[in-house]
Amino acid sequence: MRKIILTYLLLIGLSLSAQTLSENAFISLLTCTPGEELYARYGHTALRVCDEEQDLDVVFNYGIFDFNTEHFYWKFVKGETWYELGASPYWWFMREYKEEKRPVYEQVLNLNAEQREALWKALVENYQPENRNYLYNFVFDNCATRPFHMIDRIFCGNNAEGSWSEYIGAEGETYRRFIQHYTPKGSWADFGINLVFGPKADQAMYGEERLFLPEELMFYLSQARTADARMVSSEHIAPFEIQPVPWYKTWYLGMAIYFIVICLISLYDRKRQRWSWGVELAVGIPYLLLLILVTFLTFFSCHPLVGFGWRLLIIPLTHLCARLIYILR
Repeated sequence: MRKIILTYLLLIGLSLSAQTLSENAFISLLTCTPGEELYARYGHTALRVCDEEQDLDVVFNYGIFDFNTEHFYWKFVKGETWYELGASPYWWFMREYKEEKRPVYEQVLNLNAEQREALWKALVENYQPENRNYLYNFVFDNCATRPFHMIDRIFCGNNAEGSWSEYIGAEGETYRRFIQHYTPKGSWADFGINLVFGPKADQAMYGEERLFLPEELMFYLSQARTADARMVSSEHIAPFEIQPVPWYKTWYLGMAIYFIVICLISLYDRKRQRWSWGVELAVGIPYLLLLILVTFLTFFSCHPLVGFGWRLLIIPLTHLCARLIYILR
């Protein structure tokens, strides 16, 4: 109930505050560091509009989705998840990150009065019920790409040359390598992503293509310029701290244990001269379901990087090598 009341009051505030911002108002880019959940591993981006004279301090957030949406998981698998632009008081937005001990970095945009007003009006317009929903895409249209394109349009307008930045970052890096930075090498998340990512994930990223992750956008804007000036007037930023995975939680250890277990079963089968078909079913059925899922995602979904790759052979090859103890008796 409290959330509903706060949101209602915010909507009233936005409708009343869609007037000209005061001279001392500012708009900044907020970059939130990674969380524990897989969907939060890549951080988050939002835009803050602060005008103390009008008692306005609101955060616009393009990362809102609802698990209770009808057929949510089916739509998620198909890549047809609809996200929306949310708006909340700054203190409310920050509370969650403080509770989770996730630092939030801020970059104040170097906007003149006309640009600041244009961006503010654009955000309010985007927040209207008929405009706030969009078809989310992890790589091409997400919580980081939307703010970037809005900022870039405000600064550069119809200028064909646009903005530029000395920041190299992930220029020329592949999608797979770049994403792996946020799912530490050896983690089970890294293993799962590598299983379902196909050859498209090994394409190199250039220019704006690499700005779909919040940290990359943050460092890009830190050095971005237009023909006239820097895009950021002040900032407090730092690299994301990605915690390494302990050896006992790595998929390497998991696959090694799996290999040893299948070897022991093969030795047992060799001794009794009988094949354990139950083991094949226990392993084969989940793997078949994985292949069906990858097939569906490849040919019938909107997920851009999913596809068949050699890494899908890791599980059957490990199993086959362990079974050679029985096969080559």
